[in-house]
Amino acid sequence: MRPGNRKVAVAGVALSDCGRVDDTTPYALHAQAARRALADAGLDRALVDGFASAGLGTLAPVEVAEYLGLRPTWVDSTSVGGSTWEVMAAHAADAIAAGHANAVLLVYGSTARADIRAGRRTGNLSFGARGPLQFEVPYGHTLIAKYAMAARRHMIEHGTTIEQLAQVAVQARANAALNPEAMFRDPITVDDVLSGPMIADPFTKLHCCIRSDGGAAVLLVAEEYVRDCRTAPVWILGTGEHLSHATMSEWPDFTLSPAAVSGRLAFERAGVRPAEIDFAEIYDAFTYMTLVTLEDLGFCAKGEGGAFVEKGRLLVSGDLPVNTDGGGLSAQHPGMRGLFLLVEAVRQLRGEAGERQVRRPAGELPYLGVASGTGGWFCSSGTVVLGR
Repeated sequence: MRPGNRKVAVAGVALSDCGRVDDTTPYALHAQAARRALADAGLDRALVDGFASAGLGTLAPVEVAEYLGLRPTWVDSTSVGGSTWEVMAAHAADAIAAGHANAVLLVYGSTARADIRAGRRTGNLSFGARGPLQFEVPYGHTLIAKYAMAARRHMIEHGTTIEQLAQVAVQARANAALNPEAMFRDPITVDDVLSGPMIADPFTKLHCCIRSDGGAAVLLVAEEYVRDCRTAPVWILGTGEHLSHATMSEWPDFTLSPAAVSGRLAFERAGVRPAEIDFAEIYDAFTYMTLVTLEDLGFCAKGEGGAFVEKGRLLVSGDLPVNTDGGGLSAQHPGMRGLFLLVEAVRQLRGEAGERQVRRPAGELPYLGVASGTGGWFCSSGTVVLGR
């Protein structure tokens, strides 16, 4: 088969231990997730000739690859926040299609929660004060404040209500209740969300993602290796990526996320329309991220996200199941969570999601899913369309 024409499949996915993990290191979580993903695929580590990782070590992919005993001939250390893993999946798929690699392992692990608990680090209030950020940091413009400002702009321009934003958290928790691996599973109500402590107006605590420990791994392979896999393939059909801005002053429209571009590219390259998608896994560090990304991916018109998320549409049993594992708001969020979106999407397409399994109207398994990650403060986006 000529390079450039090879189809690319996800052969293995896995999570490490997640939630409250006090007695291990992030390197160990990387290794645990990687071993489990290889076992899930039924393939030997020797096949892996490509490696992608970010967020750990001085030379992020080098140290982790050495810890895992890998000597890759293709490597990616792209780091663009939460969208890192969708962007890396796009790069890996291109490399495999071009014949530059045969099997690429994407892996992530973090003990963010345990580190704070043990006093090894504190909560991050900013990303530093150098470069463009020097014009914002002196004014106390923290990460969450940026998202809160964007949410407030959407509320002003489009009439989105705080109750509609709260519905995102309520439905994410309802999905998490069906996921035995989710960190928080007890039901919550809109009133619970609204009555919580204020973090950054308009966000109360339950509008914000949880902080957990955990890791994930995804193995992508060329189509000729699928016959050797233990699992049915899930194909990478189309990808897109986009960078928007670094400073809020350079963001033309607070109500438009970079998913508007990455999503359009991914759907065009996959040859499908948003209306054909069976479920969506969307980065949800804050409730507003889910709402605006749904708009920008084309599941509803701009300004209609508030109405769209009402009436249980995001539930596993809803019109468009979203964050079927409970998302970063309830399941797990150890940092750059984008890889977890891909793991859940693959599990759904394989029919391995147990009680939270999405079904099409006639009862059959989903055929198409999308994973869309957001990085920074809506600075970057990566979108991947997957199918059986």
